[in-house]
Amino acid sequence: MIETYPTPQALAEAAAHAVEARLVAGLRTHGRAGLVGTGGRSPGVVYDRLRDAALDWSRVVVTLSDERCVDPDDPASNVRLLRERLLSGPARRAHVLPLWPAAEPAALAAIQPFDAVMLGMGEDGHIASLIPGDPGLADALTTADLLHSVPAGLGKPPVARITLTLSALTNARAVFLLIAGEAKREVVRRAQAGADLPVARLISQSRTPLRIFWTPDGG
Repeated sequence: MIETYPTPQALAEAAAHAVEARLVAGLRTHGRAGLVGTGGRSPGVVYDRLRDAALDWSRVVVTLSDERCVDPDDPASNVRLLRERLLSGPARRAHVLPLWPAAEPAALAAIQPFDAVMLGMGEDGHIASLIPGDPGLADALTTADLLHSVPAGLGKPPVARITLTLSALTNARAVFLLIAGEAKREVVRRAQAGADLPVARLISQSRTPLRIFWTPDGG
């Protein structure tokens, strides 16, 4: 299940190629495609490679796995990362569905199942903003609702957040988990062995084969 790449650059090339292939398939089969992006360090280089893909980006809808409730120009904003690293070049023609300040559950539901979901993972086993310690986590891992609000005080930075639920994240044609470093690989091993972590729920409940891209170079 874990695919190993020698460098972050090699991982980014492989992940971008895999995401592009799923978007191409969605456009060919359904006339549109839905991409769920993610924040953090790992996806930036993937976005740099994906933004020049020869797709009809005007028929691609891009949203996020989660968002911090900060100004869209704040350095902590995930949509800012999308705009700076993905939504330039040919990909600037894509349609964006932000999660904050006004998420659109009906619009999100309309592009499900997502063609490609990109996720990172924290060393605490969190994915998106499904974070251990959140008093609402159990509901976010089991509800059929698409969105979950996370109170301030969790994660880095410890600001309020909005996240797709586990049900929403797994309602996809392909899910890609991007991780780097030995510590995160060990978290995945623990999850595969049955540790009670959000990423373990992703591994066990994904409705499509989950690809985990890993590089030993944690940066």
